[in-house]
Amino acid sequence: MTEKTLTAQPTFSWLASWRVYLQPASLRMLLLGFSAGLPLLLVLGTLSFRLREAGIDRSTIGYLSWVGLAYGFKWVWAPLVDRMPIPFLTHRLGRRRSWLLLAQALVMLGLVGMALSDPAQTLGPVVWCALLVAVGSATQDIALDAFRIESADPTQQAALAASYQTGYRLAMIWAGAGVLWVAAWVQGENVVGYLHAAWQTAYLVMALSMSVGMITVIMSQEPSPAELPPARNVKEWLQGALIDPFADFIQRYKWQAALILSLIAVYRISDVVMGIMANPFYVDMGYTKAEVATVTKVYGVLMTLLGAFVGGVMALRWGVMRILMLGALLSALSNLLFAWLAGHGHDVRALIAVVSADNLASGIASAAFIAYLSSLTNIKYSATQYALLSSMMLLLPKFIAGFSGDFVNAHGYADFFNATALLGMPVLILVALAWHFQPPETD
Repeated sequence: MTEKTLTAQPTFSWLASWRVYLQPASLRMLLLGFSAGLPLLLVLGTLSFRLREAGIDRSTIGYLSWVGLAYGFKWVWAPLVDRMPIPFLTHRLGRRRSWLLLAQALVMLGLVGMALSDPAQTLGPVVWCALLVAVGSATQDIALDAFRIESADPTQQAALAASYQTGYRLAMIWAGAGVLWVAAWVQGENVVGYLHAAWQTAYLVMALSMSVGMITVIMSQEPSPAELPPARNVKEWLQGALIDPFADFIQRYKWQAALILSLIAVYRISDVVMGIMANPFYVDMGYTKAEVATVTKVYGVLMTLLGAFVGGVMALRWGVMRILMLGALLSALSNLLFAWLAGHGHDVRALIAVVSADNLASGIASAAFIAYLSSLTNIKYSATQYALLSSMMLLLPKFIAGFSGDFVNAHGYADFFNATALLGMPVLILVALAWHFQPPETD
C-alpha cells in the first residue's frame, strides 16, 4: 500500500458506505477490536481509579502511567512480529494469527496477576503485572494492525477502522463500566471505599473476557501477506525486518516524513495527557463507582462509537484530511468542558454532557487518524511501519502525562484541563501543513 488517495477517494453512495460495516472483514475486526480495547483501561484509566481509591497519591499515579510507554516503544519488537515465526503456532495458524494468540495469552496472564495483587499492601506486583499486560497488549496491536491492513484494500480502511473502534470502545465500556459494576456488586452497598476482594473479582472477570479475541483468532482465516524474500543470514534478516521498513518510509515521503511524524507525535496529545487524571478527578469530585461506570463508560463510550461511525463515513465521503482537522479541533475544545466541570462541582447531568461531548470528538478523531496512519504504510512492511507510526502517537503524550499528577497538585484540576486544551492547538497547524504538502498524486 503506497500513498494512495486521501482526498480524491472514489465516491460511494450513502447506502454503500454504511453497508461496508456488514462485510465479514468488518465484523471480524469488531471482535478483534474488543480484544484490543480491553487491556488499555485496565492498566491506565481503571487502574488509576483503583489506585486512587486504595489511597495512592496522584503523583505516583501519574508516574505509573509510564507503564503505557510500552505502547510507544512497540516499534522496537514490531520487526519480530512482522517476520519471526513462533514455534508450533505459526505453522498451524499463520504469521498474524499466531502472534495475536500469543499476545492475548500474555494479556490474560497479566490480568490474573493484577487481580491477585493488592496495591494497598504493596505496589510492586501490580506494576510488574500491569507492565506484562501492556507489553502483551502492544504486541497484539502490532499483529492486529497488520492483520487489518492486509484484510482489505485502501478504500475500505476507514470502515475497518470504524469497526475496530466500535469493538475497541465496547471493550472500554466493559473494562471501564463493567469492572466498576462488578467491583461495586461484590462490595455491596454497605461497604464504602476500597475493598481488595471486589477489585480481585472484577479483574478476574476481565481476564476471562480476553477469550473473545482468542476464539475469534482461532476461527478466523489468515490474510494473505506480501511475499517476503528469504534471508540467507542474520544480516539479511535484519536488513529486511528492521532497516528496510524505515528506509522505505523515508524514501517514499522524503522531507515530508518529518512533517508527517511530527503530526503523528502530537495529534492525540490533549486527550492522552488529560486522560490520566480523569479518573482521579472523578474520585476527588465525589463521584461513586456506579456514577462513573454509568456516565463515563456507557454514555461516553456510546458517543465515541457514534463518533467513530460518523467519522468513518465522513472520511469516505469527504476525505481523511478534512476529518482529521475536524477531529483535532474538537478534541482540543472538549477539554475546556472539563475545566468548567471542575468549578461546577458534583453534578451527574453535567458530567453526562461533558463526557458525551468529549467522547464524540474522540471517536471522530480516532476513525480519521487510524485511516490516515493506514494510508501511510507499505503493505510489504505493514506491521513494522504501522507500529512505528502508532508508537510515535504515544511517546511524547505518555511521557508528559507522567507529570500530570504533579501539575494537578500544584495548580488544580481546572488549570490542568485548560493546559491540555492548549496542547492541542499546534496540532491544527501541523494538520494544515500535512494537508497542503501532500505528494501530488494524493491531491
